Amino acid sequence: MKISANTPAVVTGGASGLGEAVVRDLAAQGAKVTIFDLNRERGEALAKELGACYCDVDVSSDESVANGFAKARAAHGQERILVNCAGVASGHKTVARDKATGALTPHPMKTFDKTIQINLLGSFRCASIAAAGMAAAEPLNADGERGVIINTASVAAQDGQIGQCAYSASKGGVVAMTLPMARDLMSEGIRVNTILPGLMHTPMMAGLAQHIQDALAASVPFPKRLGTPAEFAELARLIVTNGYLNGESIRLDGSLRMAPR
Repeated sequence: MKISANTPAVVTGGASGLGEAVVRDLAAQGAKVTIFDLNRERGEALAKELGACYCDVDVSSDESVANGFAKARAAHGQERILVNCAGVASGHKTVARDKATGALTPHPMKTFDKTIQINLLGSFRCASIAAAGMAAAEPLNADGERGVIINTASVAAQDGQIGQCAYSASKGGVVAMTLPMARDLMSEGIRVNTILPGLMHTPMMAGLAQHIQDALAASVPFPKRLGTPAEFAELARLIVTNGYLNGESIRLDGSLRMAPR
């Protein structure tokens, strides 16, 4: 798909981090971008800067997502690109042992549920609504392409670390639904792919002490540094523009394979 002037796009989690980089990249190509996020201050400032549209959207809510798409389509028309970047991280062992007392505590299920609700169900909820709109739109090219959906997983989907059961399950689900979703939508001319980022220099990473960031960067085989949000956005743009790329889950990780801890 060509990203031409005024191509409508929606980016969830678009107010910061990987999502913000995608918003900036698509806007630089001329796309009319709508930002879904819950950080109104950052989202509205970014929208004002780029001439984008901002929507307060909780991806775990059917009503919130439906309202967001309605507002996006009223502003820019039917989206042809959806990039799901909204997500949360969590860190709890299946069973935690208190070092002082030896007491055992099971994983808090509210945390597990929230992680699944946002990372997995939120991605599918947005993808399904976007696909319904794309499928009703006119084809964009001779291949009959109507739209592109990009989901964000994590290398934790394949080599999750200690304490990442909830996070890995949520991201593993995103990877697992990539191929069947692409097959579901093949007759509608909609491609579906997933990116699995490794250690990226996001705001969450920037909040860590510098020596921890340096140690994490040194663990990457090559190049020995953290990935940048701009590199994530470049891959997302490649997926959009390469019409033969479909049903794939692509690691963006400098050949990293995560150790147990």
